[in-house]
Amino acid sequence: METKRLETLKQIADGIAAQFGSNCEVVIHEVNSSRMDHSIVYIVNGHVSGRKVGDGASQVVLEQMLNHDAQPRDHLGYLTKTPEGKILKSSSLYIRNSKGVVVAILSINYDVSALTMIRQTIDAMLSTHDQVQAEPERIINVNNVLDELVEQSVALVGKPVALMNKDDKIKAIRFLNESGAFLVTKSGDKVAKYFGISKYTLYSYIDANKK
Repeated sequence: METKRLETLKQIADGIAAQFGSNCEVVIHEVNSSRMDHSIVYIVNGHVSGRKVGDGASQVVLEQMLNHDAQPRDHLGYLTKTPEGKILKSSSLYIRNSKGVVVAILSINYDVSALTMIRQTIDAMLSTHDQVQAEPERIINVNNVLDELVEQSVALVGKPVALMNKDDKIKAIRFLNESGAFLVTKSGDKVAKYFGISKYTLYSYIDANKK
């Protein structure tokens, strides 16, 4: 990323954090498809999500960056959830260069946990019938997201790895590929070992999913 652009984004990040206080985390990601697991180059109030410079993007961002059928679009005012259970109101803005290529992401995460509890109390007092609240999207450090995605792939197939046949493993690996698992550094080695196949077989299964 150009130094001038980074300094401008840092200035904006500092301003937003100062305006909204210590509950407001502002993160700058440098976009590089081979290093999205170490994409954070600047963060203010990192205690909100527990991340720091050198950590990676969340699964929400990974999925956006993996969608090759459409340009990533700003994702504004959505709910996320940290591993510790904090509820955050988040926005992700995709910063492009003069050629329209995404080079950075400015993410804002505001801890609304206390406000959510107050709202739930008020809703409970005013409501006359049961109301279902949508589950917030989880904000997961990409360093932990691979394990999460592997568990999801096994659940999708519906049987343990030891009982999976070739088609089952191809289905699981298709899910991992589409979910951005292979953007994580050395994920291929871990996935191949987990499913008891060689790296060559793993790549052949990925290619099979593209046909």
